[in-house]
Amino acid sequence: MTRIAFLGPRGTFAEAALRTMASAANAELIPAISVYAALEMVRDGSADQALVPMENSVEGSVPLTLDELSTDGGLVIVDEVVLAVTFSLVVPRGVSLTSVARIATHPHAHAQVRGWLSANLPEVVVLPALSTAGAAEGLLDPERNYDAAVCQEIAAEIYGLDVLASDIGDTSDAHTRFVLVARDGVAPAATGADKTTLALYIHHDQPGALLAILNEFSVRGVNMTRIESRPTRKALGDYYFSVDIEGHISDARVAEALMGLHRVCLDVRYLGSYPRHDGKEPVLRDGVTDADFAEAQEWLRKLKGK
Repeated sequence: MTRIAFLGPRGTFAEAALRTMASAANAELIPAISVYAALEMVRDGSADQALVPMENSVEGSVPLTLDELSTDGGLVIVDEVVLAVTFSLVVPRGVSLTSVARIATHPHAHAQVRGWLSANLPEVVVLPALSTAGAAEGLLDPERNYDAAVCQEIAAEIYGLDVLASDIGDTSDAHTRFVLVARDGVAPAATGADKTTLALYIHHDQPGALLAILNEFSVRGVNMTRIESRPTRKALGDYYFSVDIEGHISDARVAEALMGLHRVCLDVRYLGSYPRHDGKEPVLRDGVTDADFAEAQEWLRKLKGK
């Protein structure tokens, strides 16, 4: 049986996302205390895979996930899932809204309910938690230092809490993208609707380094769906680029782009090719299909044979 770690405890958005994945239907689901702990379980073999948050449509990327995958090595993404997220304000039985002075939740959740809190609890103090469900579970502790939690409503059912307000998010169409991570190995087979994630380390003393990266993708018709810079944690001002592109490492245009990046970058870290959650196939211009690359290689072979 496949063992999948996820950001716990029970009732997190990560668990909800896992339960939408067919590949996890018969798996053993193991809650972890943090993103780092979930990934470490994969590294040490106590789990086969881990589902962790990658980015949110409101708050952006999850830095810990990006950095753990990009800088520590040994792990690759094998699948992704996107979950619509809604938030509720939950309390222990009998607590009223007027008595709520301190709330606990995950920082990304806090960022998505700031407007509601400002309008309804303008004086409230918000404390950071490792997860939304962890904040809800903590309300069962008589020694807790907060009165309420922001989480998904299922957590209230799991932990026997009251829901004071539902659907309190500031954005009605908020989504979180989760990635399924495994130990480095053979990529899942190409589906025609795939994504590849990379960490690109550049030569900081060379002008135009970013342009050189973009050019490797552009000339081969590879579309980027995400790019952002993150500190390497080695020196102030030293950054790498975290990138998602359309396509699979087995696609000729992607493979050619990776070889080009290997030539112009200080380091290229391949973080996996995997099916896109939406099943959307890329729109390819003339000259960048696998058949086009194969024809060009055959043409060159004939030239060399003359």
